Amino acid sequence: MKFTEQHKKLERNITLLAVFAFIAVAIGGTVEIAPLFWIDNTIEKVQGMRPYTPLEQAGRDIYTREGCYNCHSQMIRPFRAETLRYGHYSVAGEFVYDHPFQWGSKRTGPDLHRVGGKYSDEWHRLHLNNPRDLVPESNMPAYPWLMTARVDDATIAAHMTGLRRVGVPYSDQEIAQAAASVKGQSEIDALVAYLQILGTSVK
Repeated sequence: MKFTEQHKKLERNITLLAVFAFIAVAIGGTVEIAPLFWIDNTIEKVQGMRPYTPLEQAGRDIYTREGCYNCHSQMIRPFRAETLRYGHYSVAGEFVYDHPFQWGSKRTGPDLHRVGGKYSDEWHRLHLNNPRDLVPESNMPAYPWLMTARVDDATIAAHMTGLRRVGVPYSDQEIAQAAASVKGQSEIDALVAYLQILGTSVK
């Protein structure tokens, strides 16, 4: 009874309630934020990880633009059923250059985190042009415009500069040569290059 009365007094005292609410939020915020100061120690580095090339980065942008993440995740969980189907489970160090990451949980289509090297470039081209040519029961949409559309070479250097600001270690030379390296390339070339690198750092 005494506790109930004290609780009623607390609820009616706006200042006291605000102070206790602030303390609760401060404690919760500290618990959430403090580990980020030691994040470099908590992420196990993956041997052989490198930033995306300009063509691969352009392909990743196309992947995001076309909404591929709406049906495909890029996060293999450490469960036997998943590792048997997709390969080695995903590790945090594989995503250090992903801004934003493409983890997701929606799997209308299969997880793509280990798709790199699983199929040939030509297979991917045919599949993206019309999935039903290779998988008759597929409900994936076709992307024929990728065959003729060209990569935007005018913006890739600026994009890489932005990524460098958030920690991707691109050099000045890599950024300066980016436009020339993607000039004339089709969007299908870029998207296939991105798909073929996915998950190849972990053997």
